[in-house]
Amino acid sequence: MVDLKEIKSIQLAPFTRMSASIYAILAFIASIFMLITLSIVQAFSLIPNVGFFTVVGGIGLPLIVIMPIAAFLITISVSFLTVTLYNLLAPRLGGVELELDGSEVTKIPIVSFALILAAIQAIWALIAGLFMAGFVNVMATFIADIIPVVSNEVPKFTNTTFPIGPTGMPAGSEMAIISVLLIIGLPIIVFVFGFIWNALFAIFYNYIASRVAKINLEFSQIKDNLHELKHIPVIPTALAVAIVYAIFGLFGFISGNLGEFISNFILYFIETALIAILYNYLAPKIGTIKLNLE
Repeated sequence: MVDLKEIKSIQLAPFTRMSASIYAILAFIASIFMLITLSIVQAFSLIPNVGFFTVVGGIGLPLIVIMPIAAFLITISVSFLTVTLYNLLAPRLGGVELELDGSEVTKIPIVSFALILAAIQAIWALIAGLFMAGFVNVMATFIADIIPVVSNEVPKFTNTTFPIGPTGMPAGSEMAIISVLLIIGLPIIVFVFGFIWNALFAIFYNYIASRVAKINLEFSQIKDNLHELKHIPVIPTALAVAIVYAIFGLFGFISGNLGEFISNFILYFIETALIAILYNYLAPKIGTIKLNLE
């Protein structure tokens, strides 16, 4: 029996803790592969005039420590803000809806899925635009102050004369346009393209991927509408996600890039499978993700 469920809210702490732990472990695994790769490269002297211990000890080993810590801290920040935004927007825009048949996700309603995810992505773009606009304005002011000084001082040291360069960077009107593009234009563009991308994901899943394999999410009711994600069956979930991204890779295949179609399938199958395996392993130890489903 198919049951339509809407994710009304996500408990912040369990989701953030689980996400940060998973990506810290994935970063650790990636750092091990990087260390092995660097060791092989150096063993065959592909980097001349550099000692083995310089490459492995100076680059490889520190990455084993730095990458997991960085991934953990970054994921905490990203997950915390993303879940907060979801919980704030879901009552207003509607949450993600899933049609469930037992643990199988048989269908992802397109509009609800695409709308809230695109809105979250647009807010992230607004935050990025604010930082970029501030950085651009600071750099423009700095360069505007330094150019006249350089233009006047260089001839004194070189005994040459040349026309004095520009006395500043773009004026207030130009900087205002750049700021508007970053703060307003960027979120709008991200929202539009994010909506299209997320809608295509749902369409590809509903009409193509789900005919081969379905995402499986085993929920267990705790109390009333509060549920926990107890387990993620690895193979069907990884296969379904990989098929969707392989279909996205077809855009590259159409243009003659067969590698994108194949690499998308392989990479997303491995990534999704690892995430599911790590979730199933960590859930009994650090707690499951908890959601309000209605």
